[in-house]
Amino acid sequence: MTPKVVLIGPMGAGKTTVASLLADAWGVGARDTDADIEAREGREISEIFVDSGEAHFRALEATAVAEALAAHDGVLSLGGGAVLDPATRDLLDGTTVVFLRVGLSEAVKRVGLGVGRPLLLGNVRSRIKALLDERTPIYEAAATHVVDTDGRSPDEVAAEVLELLG
Repeated sequence: MTPKVVLIGPMGAGKTTVASLLADAWGVGARDTDADIEAREGREISEIFVDSGEAHFRALEATAVAEALAAHDGVLSLGGGAVLDPATRDLLDGTTVVFLRVGLSEAVKRVGLGVGRPLLLGNVRSRIKALLDERTPIYEAAATHVVDTDGRSPDEVAAEVLELLG
């Protein structure tokens, strides 16, 4: 079983919202690996980071992504850092992957002050810039398609994905 499409991108790209819109349009389920982790752990991702550390969270994330890729045939949304794991990128081979690209100023607007986003503690704008600089080449390499989200509504982004994938 393979997801119809996997959405990747940084926080603030709109992955979860667009996944829901695509799932509705195609009449399939939407699944978010961050939500899977929270449900399994019984706590929010920010708590996992604080209480158990990023390495523990990344291990949980790798497991959640592998399980979702094997069991879900709808629209799958991955956490922003999921594709940093080379094993996860290998699992994505042969899957339709759409990178929802967002620029720095738009990401800052959408994420706000980063409450509940442990990687943004400190200067939010500089942290988002560093994450975008570090991760964008990885997102691009993992993606089958790239869709820009800046200045666009989730409906417009979903419409472009639907057009790309037929």
